Amino acid sequence: MKKISSLVVGGLALVALGAQAGTLEDVKKRGVLSCGVSTGLAGFSQKDEKGNWSGLDVDVCRGVAAAVLGDASKVQYKPLTAKERFEALRSGEIDVLSRNTTWTHTRDTSLGLNFAGTIYYDGAGFMVRKAIGVKSATELDNANACIQAGTSTELAIADYFRENNMSYKAVTFDTSDQTRIGFESGRCDFLVSDQSQLYALRIGLNNPDGAVVLPEVISKEPLGPVVRQGDDEWFNIVKWVVNASIEGEFQGVTSANVDKLKKDGNPAQLRFLGTEGKLGENLGLSADWAYQVIKQVGNYAESFERNVGQDSPLKISRGLNAQWNKGGILYSPAMR
Repeated sequence: MKKISSLVVGGLALVALGAQAGTLEDVKKRGVLSCGVSTGLAGFSQKDEKGNWSGLDVDVCRGVAAAVLGDASKVQYKPLTAKERFEALRSGEIDVLSRNTTWTHTRDTSLGLNFAGTIYYDGAGFMVRKAIGVKSATELDNANACIQAGTSTELAIADYFRENNMSYKAVTFDTSDQTRIGFESGRCDFLVSDQSQLYALRIGLNNPDGAVVLPEVISKEPLGPVVRQGDDEWFNIVKWVVNASIEGEFQGVTSANVDKLKKDGNPAQLRFLGTEGKLGENLGLSADWAYQVIKQVGNYAESFERNVGQDSPLKISRGLNAQWNKGGILYSPAMR
């Protein structure tokens, strides 16, 4: 009986795994990509008063839609809290999660999910009101902390305070907006989150100049899109859409010159844009899939600058998110 039960359980597992496969076919049949994003975070995924979504994470959704459907606008955005996001992906409610999500060992190995790459190298930090006069996180012993529930930040701050023989009281919230409001209303002495989020939340305060981000970075937070395990075809597509954005910048291919380079670029550019080679065929996509990503969404530098960089209210410098040959660690495997 035990052997039969094991076989039944194993069979059910294979059925479940098989049911997850075929996301590409489902998206093509539906004609729209379902993409999980945040409930609203400036620079990453935010909806304006007209209902239009924008941000670094949103551009991943748009890039996948451009590659798969030939139209970056064919995306249905699903706002999710940190606590909701993984179950929404596992259940099939969304096709891809692109919601400022940190790639960790536990998430990658125990949730039935695959991280498809890193689009922003981040780290957890602290924001305080200038009026309290704190210059370093080491001065926050016995303070109250505003934290968004269900995030990797919860463990990062616990580790940091334990290592420094300090204590704190956590005041948790479900969304980043609630966390910002809690901080602004004085429910806590500091707000802890990924530094990119701190800059985004800071510009949403009634008095942004009254708050400061402290210098300490206490964790590694590589952020990127996530897909379900068990569908290697879809995993490869999302992974290489991310890489195409990065590679496009490295090769000097932009939304402005992509048409010209598709015709008379160098061999690497011609291969990248689908004029030569089988990169599209190998992914089960059209030959011009990467061309569509760059033409409709832009390369990584274009996306970064308009959403979080110097062309945005956040004014975040490239830092670690610069190309590997420009002082950063951004790197795409060779597209050949």
